[in-house]
Amino acid sequence: MKFENTGLDEQVVDFTLLTEVMKENGFILAGQWDYERVTYDYKFEMLQDVYYLRLQGYAAEGEVGHRSAKIKLLTPLLGKHYYPHGVEYGEGENFPKNIINRSEQLLKNVKKALSNLPDVD
Repeated sequence: MKFENTGLDEQVVDFTLLTEVMKENGFILAGQWDYERVTYDYKFEMLQDVYYLRLQGYAAEGEVGHRSAKIKLLTPLLGKHYYPHGVEYGEGENFPKNIINRSEQLLKNVKKALSNLPDVD
């Protein structure tokens, strides 16, 4: 499921500041990055189901992992994890309303926090 019109798509943010904002909002970077791409996950566990709110980006300047990198954000996604295959984002997925509502609130919180950061040149 895509979260359109969040104001996060196409935003360019300093990697170090972005990582701090995401951490403050409960998102994990872990090992989901390489020198060009980065993924922040917020994990929801409900009984036997696991869902991930995922905010991805790519290096618009520099390399991910370097303090000077600038990250261009992509459209946030909500997916359901299927063991052992991975996360599915398809339109055919049914997501619990409380997960959708919490995801929307988390994205608003991230957007607000990012809007308080200095502009990236």
